Amino acid sequence: MGLSKEKIRHLGDELYEAWNKARAIDPITDSESDITIEDAYHIQLQTVARRVAAGERIVGKKIGVTSQVVMNMLKVNQPDFGHLLSGMAYNDGETISLKNALLPRGEGEIAFVMKHDLTGPGLTNADVLRATECVMPCFELVDSRIRDWKIKIQDTVADNGSSYAFVLGDRAIDPRKIDLTTVGMTLEKNGEIIGTGAGAATLGNPVNAVTWLANTLGQYGITLKAGEVILSGSLSIMFPITAGDAIRMSLGGIGSCSARFA
Repeated sequence: MGLSKEKIRHLGDELYEAWNKARAIDPITDSESDITIEDAYHIQLQTVARRVAAGERIVGKKIGVTSQVVMNMLKVNQPDFGHLLSGMAYNDGETISLKNALLPRGEGEIAFVMKHDLTGPGLTNADVLRATECVMPCFELVDSRIRDWKIKIQDTVADNGSSYAFVLGDRAIDPRKIDLTTVGMTLEKNGEIIGTGAGAATLGNPVNAVTWLANTLGQYGITLKAGEVILSGSLSIMFPITAGDAIRMSLGGIGSCSARFA
C-alpha cells in the first residue's frame, strides 16, 4: 500500500527538523515497516522543498550506492540519488564547519557539470557526454540524520541520500578527452594515504551512473539542468571525518581537491 501523503509530509518535516537542529532520529524503517523506496523519494522531496522554502537553491544531484559492497549492505540492486543544495557547496581548499554534523564521513568522487538540460528516460552514455560541460575532482561529505547510521535503503533515500556538503576541485576537464573508467584516485587524510580507487568503481564507469540518474529522474518528471553539478558516486572507501582533519584527493589526468574541517 505504501504511506499516505500526510505521513510522507510528516516524515519529511521530521527529517528537515533533524537536519536543521543537528539531531538524530530513529530509523524510519523501524516505525514504518511498509515504507517503499518510492515513498522514501517523496519524503526526500518534502525535505528538499523545506530547505528551498528557507532560502536555498537546488544546484545539482548526487548518486549513491554505486558499489556492489554498499548494494549488498543495503540489500538493493540499484543506486539511489539525492539533491544538492546551495548551502552544501564549498570551493577547493575551504574550511567546512562540522557544527551541524552528527557522524560525518567523506568520499572521493568525479563530479559532472551539465552544459545542457537532460531529461530521461531512454538516454544513453553518448547523450550524457554530449550534455556534459566538464568533469571535476570532488569530495562529498555524507552524514546521516538516522541514529548511528543504522540505515536501510529507504532511510538513506528519505534523508536526501545522507548528504551534508560537497567540495569541487581545482580543475575542469572535458570528459570526452579522458577515459573515466581508468582514472586513478588517491585519497589522503592528514597527510597519509587512506585509500585508492578508479573510475570503474562507480557502476563500471561514472558515465553509467549519470545515465542511470537521468533516466531514473525522468520517471519523476525531474530534469538534469544546465549548470547543475552531478556527483557520480564514491570511487573508494567512505572514511570518518572530525574537526581538525585535512583531506585531499587526486584524480589522474584531472586534478585534485582538498578541504579542512573545523
